[in-house]
Amino acid sequence: MKTSHLLRSLMIIASGFLMIQCTSDLEIPDPIVGPPGADGRDGIDGVDGVDGTASCVSCHSNTTREPIFASFELSAHASGSVGFAEARIGCAQCHGSDGFIDLLETGAALGPYTSPNTISCNTCHDSHRTFDFENDGPDYALRNPDGQQLFLDPNYTLDFEGASNNCISCHQPRDSYEIPATNSSGLYVVNTSRFGPHHGPQATMLEGILGANLPGSEGYPAVASATHRTGSSCVSCHMGESSDTSKGLHSWKTTEAACLQCHPNGAPSELAGYTEDMITLKSLLENVVGEEFQEDADGNPVYDADGNPVGTGVPVVGLIVDFAPDNTDRSNSGIFTVQEAQAAWNYKTLLEDQSRGTHNPAYSRALLKNSIEALQN
Repeated sequence: MKTSHLLRSLMIIASGFLMIQCTSDLEIPDPIVGPPGADGRDGIDGVDGVDGTASCVSCHSNTTREPIFASFELSAHASGSVGFAEARIGCAQCHGSDGFIDLLETGAALGPYTSPNTISCNTCHDSHRTFDFENDGPDYALRNPDGQQLFLDPNYTLDFEGASNNCISCHQPRDSYEIPATNSSGLYVVNTSRFGPHHGPQATMLEGILGANLPGSEGYPAVASATHRTGSSCVSCHMGESSDTSKGLHSWKTTEAACLQCHPNGAPSELAGYTEDMITLKSLLENVVGEEFQEDADGNPVYDADGNPVGTGVPVVGLIVDFAPDNTDRSNSGIFTVQEAQAAWNYKTLLEDQSRGTHNPAYSRALLKNSIEALQN
């Protein structure tokens, strides 16, 4: 027992010395460095990341841009052929860059513009809305890729779902003149030489709306039913890939290859009978006889208490006329019947659509045939 007590006491004393040693300020010598060990096995290399500018260079390179610039220079957009309209309120929103941008940003062209900029790349393109092109699709930095409320019918939103929406911004009838509609007097006053949709009804013709739907033997197709509307787009037809900068790309002139995708035997240059029927319709409109209207002190038409236009008794021959060889298809001012005015509206719509009926053949045919019938009956 005494031996056990002695051993236990010695262990306690030894532990105390150890604890004193651990908490003391004695310096511990540096360890002796041994030779380096053998290298470990290399790991598997990671996947290389994508170059940060690769997606940008795919579009923003001279190889891509030079054909765009070359084709744009050959386009009507680049011609500046209506220079005075770039500055004028009511015109600048589609004829000039400043007015177009103001229209999109504020809802109206804020002119007149003293030093207007002509239409350029910056007119339609600004900044990308997304850089996730893989999931969101390329947005081409278009200013206006969304559906558009129409000038002539703000309750109608036309949506071509994609880049073609930017075209709708201007390629639709302006709200300068109302589509002639049936009224109690049966009369309509034309007080301009520019009567009609003025000047770009391509989008609404493609949709099959905003013509004057006169009754007649030709039925009107359902809205938005044209094959070019359901199976194609402004961009796919007018901006096709091409090695010829005078076609497709940013010239907006259709390429044969784009047409052959849907028309393997060749696309027709116009609706069957279009030229002959347009000649017939214009001839009828040239021989319509209206009446001169009385004017107030400001030169505006005078109306009676019932809202009917007051005439002078002086006949006006021709609703659509040629004022000069270089000033054709203008409108005479005067009082005409609603049907005559509707037929004139349709003539100008078909003329200024510039597709010769091919944007929407069924709608074009109905407007044309029924307008002729209305004037012949």
